[in-house]
Amino acid sequence: MSLDWSKKEFEAYVLLYAAQCNLIETEEEREYILSKVDEETFNRIHNLIVFEKDEDSIARIKEYLFLNKYSAEEKRTLINDIKEVFFADGTVDKMEKKIFAVLQKILK
Repeated sequence: MSLDWSKKEFEAYVLLYAAQCNLIETEEEREYILSKVDEETFNRIHNLIVFEKDEDSIARIKEYLFLNKYSAEEKRTLINDIKEVFFADGTVDKMEKKIFAVLQKILK
């Protein structure tokens, strides 16, 4: 598993993971993510994440953060972006709440 990503690619990965966590990626979630990353990056990362298991995605996120320096401010910004993905469609379900708690813990 290659983690030779730019920060934008990693951001796309985390936001797409958030959007996919309940197996429903809404148009609003997609639009929000596309406001943060370019379409080519979105499509490349999307093709990767739709076939991964939750535990593999979490492991990738942890490993990337371990290997790369993220400031406290960058982590806060990413947490806020994750919230925006979850709230993009106007509702937050139980799975999204659970995954948000996990991602928040990883990013602290």
